[in-house]
Amino acid sequence: MQEMKQGAGFEIVKRKDFSDVTYLLEVRHPLMAKAAKPGQFVIVMLHEHGERIPLTIADFDRGRGTITLVIQAVGKTTKEMQQACQVGARLYGLVGPMGIPSHIGKAKKVICVGGGLGVAPIFPQARAYKESGAYVIGVVGFRTRDLVFWEDKFRACCDEFIVCTDDGSVGIKGLVTEGIKQAIATHSDIDEVVAIGPPVMMKGCAEATRAARIKTMVSLNPVMVDGTGMCGGCRVKVGDKVMFACVDGPDFDGHQVDFDDLMARLRRFVPAEKAALERWQESCRMRSRIDAVETGATDDARSAGAGAQSTRTN
Repeated sequence: MQEMKQGAGFEIVKRKDFSDVTYLLEVRHPLMAKAAKPGQFVIVMLHEHGERIPLTIADFDRGRGTITLVIQAVGKTTKEMQQACQVGARLYGLVGPMGIPSHIGKAKKVICVGGGLGVAPIFPQARAYKESGAYVIGVVGFRTRDLVFWEDKFRACCDEFIVCTDDGSVGIKGLVTEGIKQAIATHSDIDEVVAIGPPVMMKGCAEATRAARIKTMVSLNPVMVDGTGMCGGCRVKVGDKVMFACVDGPDFDGHQVDFDDLMARLRRFVPAEKAALERWQESCRMRSRIDAVETGATDDARSAGAGAQSTRTN
């Protein structure tokens, strides 16, 4: 397992675990915190040989000089970060803020929708809309009550707040689309819906608003390498155009995004991601065995030394 260097990089000043796979990192970076705006993302490298991964900025604090990332441990790099990223450790690379900031505009009534890990990055947008004077309806979705987080933060900036859970353990039973339908039924004057989450969730949100012709913006986070439009890995079909999420987005018109193409492209990387995770897990097992052998050898040496001392004493 790669060791994180303590003397360089960007210091992790806070960590909080929301579940066994979801965790929050607050990273000190005053310049980035000063420049960050809702909707933007960063490219992170755990160590000098690490993968470059895009992560949406979940929050920023200009006073503290920090940015907040909420991460789900689903692949090799995010699982490795879950182990290594403790308070006091440092990220090797942190580039950003990247992407075009969300256009807050002058909407008077907005629904901000977050599903699963998309709950975190929808928060800065909900806050920004509230600060602009809009009436904000927050809709968030989780599998169950135990996974709910940031409820207090959302209630502080939302005029209405709707929680949806798959099992009905809290709030509405069902997907976030049920929350959208409830909000639309109650308010006939919704100007805009903003949705962040898995592609299938954002597709559902766009379909839930299509008939009502409500402007619906989604934030896309496909596979990226450089984050500057050079690699082409994050290309998406939007209407009759091919665009790049890193430089043309990440926000796009949800009614124009070809979600089926996006999800098909993401599935192409599943075998490689699985292989990378298996190699990393095997290297962790080998390291554990080596550490166990070295620890055992040290213990044997200590025992032998103690025995020799005992012999000499006697």
